[in-house]
Amino acid sequence: MSSMFKDDLLAGKRILVTGGGSGLGRELTEEYLRLGAEVHICGRRGSVLDDTAGELMEAHGGHVGTQVCDIRDAEAVDDMVGKIWTEAGPLTGLVNNAAGNIQSPTDKLSTRGFDAVAGIVFHGSYYVTHACGRRWIEQGLGGSVLSVLVTWVWTGSPYVVPSAMSKAGLNIMTKSLAVEWAKYGIRLNAVAPGPFPTPGAWERLRPEKLEDGGMNDDTKRIPMGRFGEMTELKNIGAFLMADGCDYLTGQCIAIDGAGYLADAGNYAHLLDRSDEEWQRIRELAKSASDKDKARRS
Repeated sequence: MSSMFKDDLLAGKRILVTGGGSGLGRELTEEYLRLGAEVHICGRRGSVLDDTAGELMEAHGGHVGTQVCDIRDAEAVDDMVGKIWTEAGPLTGLVNNAAGNIQSPTDKLSTRGFDAVAGIVFHGSYYVTHACGRRWIEQGLGGSVLSVLVTWVWTGSPYVVPSAMSKAGLNIMTKSLAVEWAKYGIRLNAVAPGPFPTPGAWERLRPEKLEDGGMNDDTKRIPMGRFGEMTELKNIGAFLMADGCDYLTGQCIAIDGAGYLADAGNYAHLLDRSDEEWQRIRELAKSASDKDKARRS
């Protein structure tokens, strides 16, 4: 499957992708770069950002700027956005992609675990949106914000309550600011992907499936009978960041093969998992996370 768009669709755009060094963020960064945008990516691990920027620029040319930043720190976020504004110029777009997730029975989840997820997804995404939006309004500039959410924003989901709560909050932020900031020419939209397997996140969230080769079991819950193809997500990400759909704002669009319409698209199917199985999953997820960190160090 190929891209739907001309190579210069995003020429002249300057876009910040949080968590752009890996996973879905890296995929969107690559597509924006390929379509002519100047892209900036931020994250906590500089080596990951630098590797991604180097690889993508070698493949596509253009420019990918990197910013080491913990978006849970509001002051650090404002400094980062200000630095981009000063050194590169005003951003035209923002992708709230950085996320954290812990799959766990909620009664076994520590407050520290909850705060880790909410700090990145809920607080961090707001901080970056506010830092960009404030500057756009002060300078009379338009802008576009795209938040990467989940279908749980409509249904909720057991076992990922911090993520479900935080992503639902961003969905309401999208709707609220779409109204408040429409008069300034600032659009806010969101996309709610179904399963789009990526290295790292998939290993941490579904390690037992990788271990027993049972990934195809998950596709049985999706009416289309398959996972999403990354080009499909790239296409909608490019469309929502491009000119020509300026009347579209305040929307969250599911791209999940009708999964959540059929069975809620959440983790309710794990209700029968035993305490022993949960313990094994935690051990597998930790092992996968440790291996990922070792590869990136």
